[in-house]
Amino acid sequence: MKILVRRIALKDGYTIGKMYLDGLYFCDTIEDTDRGLRQTMTLPEIQRIKVMHKTAIPTGTYAVIVNVSPSKKRLLPRLLDVPGFEGILIHRGNTAEDSSGCIIVGENKVVGQVINSTTYENRLVDLLKKESKITIEIC
Repeated sequence: MKILVRRIALKDGYTIGKMYLDGLYFCDTIEDTDRGLRQTMTLPEIQRIKVMHKTAIPTGTYAVIVNVSPSKKRLLPRLLDVPGFEGILIHRGNTAEDSSGCIIVGENKVVGQVINSTTYENRLVDLLKKESKITIEIC
């Protein structure tokens, strides 16, 4: 399965996106601030720009697995080999404050937030846990 997150609103303090699964719209997303990081940047470049716990991951394409998160204690999608970041998950929450680089899923019906996040996390995990190959493109 191919996941696409298209960042559509780069705001001060958060980033809103649209998530597509194999080309079909699935939900909205909220992330930390997009600071223009790209997967092709060197690690020193990323580290110079990144603000800890307040920066969205670099744009690019990553492999995804579904496993039990040690911190969240439940099955979640995990992005692999994100330069300058560790433990990047797709999970529930409401604002960028609920993320440390992770992608939060839900409905962007409130400015600076997503709602109904648990429903979308559960649906996403149910769909992805059946897949043998998953990639995500962030753009």
